[in-house]
Amino acid sequence: MSAPELKWMQRAIELARESEGLTRPNPPVGAVLVRDGQLVGEGRTQPAGQAHAEIEALGACEDPAGSTLYVTLEPCSTQGRTGACTDAIIAAKVARVVMLATDPNPDHAGAGVDVLRAAGIDVDCMDASSGPDYLPFIEAATHLIEPFAMRMLHQRPFVTLKLGMTLDGRIADADGVSQWITGAEAREDVQALRCRVDAVMVGTETVIADDPSLLPRPAKGREPFRVILDRKQRIPADRKVFCDEAKERTLRFGEESLASVMQALAKRDIMHLLCEGGGQLATSLLQDGLVDELICYLAPGKILGGDGRPAFAAGGWSLADCPNFEAVRAPELLGKDLKLVMRPSHSGG
Repeated sequence: MSAPELKWMQRAIELARESEGLTRPNPPVGAVLVRDGQLVGEGRTQPAGQAHAEIEALGACEDPAGSTLYVTLEPCSTQGRTGACTDAIIAAKVARVVMLATDPNPDHAGAGVDVLRAAGIDVDCMDASSGPDYLPFIEAATHLIEPFAMRMLHQRPFVTLKLGMTLDGRIADADGVSQWITGAEAREDVQALRCRVDAVMVGTETVIADDPSLLPRPAKGREPFRVILDRKQRIPADRKVFCDEAKERTLRFGEESLASVMQALAKRDIMHLLCEGGGQLATSLLQDGLVDELICYLAPGKILGGDGRPAFAAGGWSLADCPNFEAVRAPELLGKDLKLVMRPSHSGG
C-alpha cells in the first residue's frame, strides 16, 4: 500500500456515507476504480434490488480491465436480489481489490476474498496490521456496517439515542415545553442524522407535546419509518405521524416489550433506529441494554432547574452499577451548543 491510495479509500467512504439511510436491508457501500493513478469509475449502493456499489463503479467505467477496486466492504459472492459482485469483478478483469471491512456474516466472511483470489485477482484486506495511517479508514468502514451487522447477527436494529438537553440535563421545562433548547445549528445536524437512519422512534409524551413529523428535511430520497410507542393508546388520531404524507410508514406499538419491538423492526429490514425521546423511553432503553450510541446536544447556556423534565426518568442507578459511556471523538461546537458522541464503555459500571 502507498500513501496516495489513502485518498481513494477516503472517496469510497464518502460515497458509502451518501447511501446511508437508502439501502435497507443492504449495507451502504462505496466503491472506486482506479487505473494508472487515475479515477476511472465510482459507485455506491443503490436501494434494495438495485445495483451494489461495485456494479455501479464497473458500469461507470468504459474499460475496467487492469484497474484497482477500492471498496468499503468485502464484495458479495452469492446470488441475492442481484448477481454476485465477485462474478462481475472477475468478468471485468479487475486486477486488484482493496477492501476495508470483511462481511460481518460468519457464513459469508472471507468467501468473496477466496473467490477473487481463486480467479487470480490480488486482494488486500485492510486490518490493524496495515499501519496507523489506515486505521481511521478501517474504523469508518466498520462503523458504516454496524447497523447491518447488528440486524444480521442479533436480529435487532442498531440503536442511536439522541437527546437535546440543558446544562443541568433537562430536556423540557416543567410544562413539557422543549422547543427550542438547542439552536438552529444543532437542529440542522439532527436533520442530517435522520437522513442516516431507517426509522425514528419516540414515546407517547413527545408526540402529544410536540406533534413532530420526525421526517428528515430535506429528505434527499430517504423514507424512514416513524416508530411510536403508545402503551396506553393516549395519542390523538390527529397527530402528524398519523395524518401526513408518510402516515403509511408510521408503526404504532402498545404493550409490547422493547425487545419485541426491536425484533419486529428488524423483520421490516430496519437496521438503524434513532430514538429521539423522551425521558422514560431513554431510561427504558438504557435499562434493557439497547443503547449502542448516545448523541447529546448540550445547550450549556440554558439551565431549567429541578422542576424541568430530566433526560432520564426518575429512579436510576447507584454510582457502582450505573451505565457508563465514553466519548468516541472530541466534542463538536454547533453554534452555541456542544455535540457529544458516545458509546457504551466496557470498563466500569
